[in-house]
Amino acid sequence: MKVSRRSFLKISGAAITAGGLSLSLEQEKACAKTTKICFAKETVTICPYCAVGCGIIVQTRHGRVVNTEGDPDHPVNQGSLCSKGSSLYQITHHNKNRLTRPLYRAPGSSRWEEKSWDWVMDKIANNIKKTRDATFMERNILGQIVNRTEGIASVGSAAMDNEECYVYQKLLRSLGLVYIEHQARI
Repeated sequence: MKVSRRSFLKISGAAITAGGLSLSLEQEKACAKTTKICFAKETVTICPYCAVGCGIIVQTRHGRVVNTEGDPDHPVNQGSLCSKGSSLYQITHHNKNRLTRPLYRAPGSSRWEEKSWDWVMDKIANNIKKTRDATFMERNILGQIVNRTEGIASVGSAAMDNEECYVYQKLLRSLGLVYIEHQARI
């Protein structure tokens, strides 16, 4: 049987058309899934890790974080994130290894104990009070009134805004701290 070029194209076109008409999309529909950020609410925020201030987009659905990514419209990072910013999703409730309760290891102990938040806050307050009382200096060696403690230091957080830093400074100064540093300068 001799097939001309014209008849070959007609037969090929007819075969493709027939195959296309008989093709079912049911399998493709079954395989197609919605993405995890489909219908999620987007919120723009700032990365809490350092003082650079990279922009992050957080997608939430039903009050739960489903995704975090760099904000391409942010002037600081233009969508890129460092390794800490990229791992921001891990601090959400989805991370099974994230600590959600305080752990305490007593001096000399080799094991951690789970404690309540109230117990931890009382322990911190008692340690601050004990250290402040033990190291408080009312006057320096020249006899000048200084009212300070040199036994406690503080390293602030770049995740705090100006108002929080102001209140934090007031608290630290009221305790008599002189060694006050901020993470952004380190």
